[in-house]
Amino acid sequence: MIALKRSLLARAADDRMVVAVALALAATAAVVVVGGLSGYRVNTIGQLACFALLALALDLIWGYAGILSLGHGLFFAIGGYVVGMHLLERSVAETGITPDIVQFMGWKALPGWWGPLESFPVALVAAMGVSFAVAFVFGWASFRSRVSGVYFAIITQALVYVAMLLMFRNDTGFGGNNGMTGFQVAFGVPIQDPAVTKGLALASVLVLLAALVGCRLLMIGRFGRLLVATRDDEVRLRSLGYETLRLKLKVWCLSAVLAALAGLLYVPQVGIINPRVLSPELSIEIAVWCAIGGRGRLAGAIIGAVLVNAVKFALSASLPELWPFVLAALVIVVALIFPNGLLDLGKWKPTLLSRARALEPRDATP
Repeated sequence: MIALKRSLLARAADDRMVVAVALALAATAAVVVVGGLSGYRVNTIGQLACFALLALALDLIWGYAGILSLGHGLFFAIGGYVVGMHLLERSVAETGITPDIVQFMGWKALPGWWGPLESFPVALVAAMGVSFAVAFVFGWASFRSRVSGVYFAIITQALVYVAMLLMFRNDTGFGGNNGMTGFQVAFGVPIQDPAVTKGLALASVLVLLAALVGCRLLMIGRFGRLLVATRDDEVRLRSLGYETLRLKLKVWCLSAVLAALAGLLYVPQVGIINPRVLSPELSIEIAVWCAIGGRGRLAGAIIGAVLVNAVKFALSASLPELWPFVLAALVIVVALIFPNGLLDLGKWKPTLLSRARALEPRDATP
């Protein structure tokens, strides 16, 4: 058993990109702890880590199992709404201030069934459990019917769109169009306190690092090899006696839980959750992050999410109207020139060098 664990760690270390990203995340965590970064910079790091975790969750199913989901925003929103209820309960318990959601929803107090969510462990288990349950029911129905390819992508997009329409309604009981905001306290400390900002960013980076290492170890093992075989030729794998339904269902549920964790960490850092997070545009953007970074490598999804959102943050502050055109251009470039994302950049250098050498003049032979 010890030899097997050492073998897995050695194989995981062979992926230089994963090792480099893991070291970068560890260095980022250290900078957050000891560095003199402003609160804005620390908050930006935390948000980028959450988006990277969301991209990692999608890369698990798209890059390794060949299952493209255009509805992962649903699981992200589940985590966000659950932690939003937790933060509102804690805020009322600590400060006694009635949150705005009570007024514009016409309530006298927060719903009684939110009460257990005042405990963070309960909220954490609820976010993971609800996302797992939704993913299991939807995945079992879809995979059992052998829905795949573009049909599965369309169904997931329809699912997140229906969820968005439901959450926009006030009678759903989650704040309607206004969503949830006005969080005052997190872990007994005012949420605007710099220590909370630093703690949330650090937690986001460390969870991302743990998810990257854990998923890498999982993917280089037998489970990962079977997933790749399912992606490449599911019919042949079934003919060999493997139950692909269980394989896809396991990775689908794991991906959903990781997406919910990303939402749970994201909402306290931005201070709001509303139905717009369920917009199909976000779920499509997640796929774009993976495609740009290079799917099927885990680290590529993280790099793509960080780069794209860093550019988005920069442009949104100065030229917000330009961002949709930049995103569209990135998609076109990736689709036409870099089908494997940034991973294809490594192939360009040898190609350019060989072409340059071919054009060099050669000495005439006697």
